Order: sequence, then structure tokens, then C-alpha cells
Amino acid sequence: MTEAGGAEHSRVLDLEPPRPGPGQVAVDVAYAGLNFVDVMARRGDAAYTGSWPHHPGKEVAGTVRALGEGVTHLAVGTPVVAATRAGGLAEVALADAALTVPVPAGVPLHVAATAPLGLATTLLLLTDAGRFAPGESVLVHSAGGGVGTAVARLLPHLGGGRLLGTVGRPEKTAAALRNGYHAVHARGTDPAELAARLRADNDGRGIDLVLDPLGTAALALDLDLLAPGGRVVLFGNAGGGAPDPLPPLPRLLGANATLTGFSHSSLLTHAPAKVADAIRRALDLLAAGRLDTPVTVLDGLAAVPAAHDLLAAGRGEGKYVVAPGQPS
Repeated sequence: MTEAGGAEHSRVLDLEPPRPGPGQVAVDVAYAGLNFVDVMARRGDAAYTGSWPHHPGKEVAGTVRALGEGVTHLAVGTPVVAATRAGGLAEVALADAALTVPVPAGVPLHVAATAPLGLATTLLLLTDAGRFAPGESVLVHSAGGGVGTAVARLLPHLGGGRLLGTVGRPEKTAAALRNGYHAVHARGTDPAELAARLRADNDGRGIDLVLDPLGTAALALDLDLLAPGGRVVLFGNAGGGAPDPLPPLPRLLGANATLTGFSHSSLLTHAPAKVADAIRRALDLLAAGRLDTPVTVLDGLAAVPAAHDLLAAGRGEGKYVVAPGQPS
């Protein structure tokens, strides 16, 4: 990505394969995951793009190509997944060894590629940031996207609960319902009406946990819907732009509400072991056949900008991965 904007600034280039430094691993990428964070990076959102050109891609699956100095727990040729800081949308990617995890037998690499960011992030959102307890109610904004789909797949394995969602476009409600949501509504209706519908969907009770990637655009709705002691986890700013001020302290105190921020990128730096553990947990569920995650596979990197356009327009469905070495 050569500058802020859209697909017109995305290029597929031939570069020298990167070599791993100390504590790093080079991976021959079989499949790389696409994520909305790529869209925020190409828009030029603050904190998502350090400089231009930007090499996108946050999760890969493939085989170890080379080991950097000090890496002893992996071997060349081992099938692995890795959470990459950047550059995952490539035929060869670099990752920290601490964030590189062997793939269990029986897990196809195109499915494994959804674990390092998509599934691991969802697990951490639910269990770590959201403190989900079995039987609780959960509201997910952008229920039709990658994280929203992963929540529907993972929640039954965490004890289950009532799962509600919102989507940006009415045509995306059917897919979210098929994936396991109990009720889904399109945003854009009157907020009071939307809140009334969501309360009715939860038998008139407040919602225990809200997972919100919309910045602060829906925060007033989230707080209105919370049960006493409920939690809101903000994990993105999908719409871009400057977020609104956070609610005043008395509102949080009066509702016994918890407002939590979540950043996968920050965890990569400050708590890599926590991310690696979540990746292993996701892979173990996949290996045991307990987790079914729908994946759309794109052939070749040239197909990626159009898929990013779908995500940017809110028209993507579920999880996309790309096979970088395939002709488009």
C-alpha cells in the first residue's frame, strides 16, 4: 500500500524474500488472512499505519522457511501459523518466534490461517477482556464480519449464551442468523427503536457483554442496553474519524458498568504469550473437530484489493484468506 486511500494504491510487487533476525521466523506462506485492520491501515487511520509504503497482513499459515538466531523450539519445514506485525500478505513473511505456533495434525492450513488474529482475537475478547460467563447474553456489532462469525462459532464452546447482533446492511442479517445468532438487526434505524428490539430479543433483560468494533458510534446504545455489572469492550474504530469523548464517570458508576479497550497489536508487543496461548486454544478446538469456521479462499494476491473493497463497504461475509502463490 503506497499511500492513504483505497485499492488504487495497492500494489503486488516482487521483492527479495525477507530473512529472519534474532528471535524471528521466516514462513513460506500457504494462506494469509484478510482482516478489517488492513482496511483501516490503507485508509491511513492513526496507529494502524506507521509509514508508507505499508505491507499489510496480520496472520499467516504455512511452513517454517528459516530460523533466526536463538530460535530453538521450531524446525525448518514445520507447519505453523503466526501472528505477523505486518507483511503477512506475501509469499514469505516474518514473524516473532514467540507468536509462531505449530499446526496440529488434521487442521487444513487454509482453516489454520484464521487462528492467529481472527479466532485468537475473538477468544481474548470473550474470555479475557469481556470476562464472559456461561449463560450470559452477548451483543456483537458487525455480526456478519470475521470476528462476528467467530463469536458465533466459539460461544457454544465457552458455555453458550444468548447471542444478539447488529449489522451495517439489512442483507447481512440472514447470514448472521445462519451462523448462530438468535436475533440480528440492521443499524441505521432509530436508536431507541433498535434498543427496544434488542431488549425484547433478550426477554426484556439487560445485556451482559457488548463487543463493539465501531469506535464510539454505538457507545450510547451499548450503555443503555447493559445489565447491571455489564461490560462493553471497544476493539476498533471501523468507521474511522475521531471518536467521541467517553461517557462521564457518573454514568459508568450508576450502571456498575465496565468499559474496556482491546488492541491485538498492543498485545503482540506487551503480552505475546497471551496471544500465543489463545492461538493454541483455537487450533486445539479445530484439531478436535469442535470448531467449524467458514472460510472463503482467494487465489492470488491480485485478488486482495477487491476483497478489501468488500470489507471497506461492509459487504464482506465471514472470513477471507488468500493463497499468495496462486495465480489470480
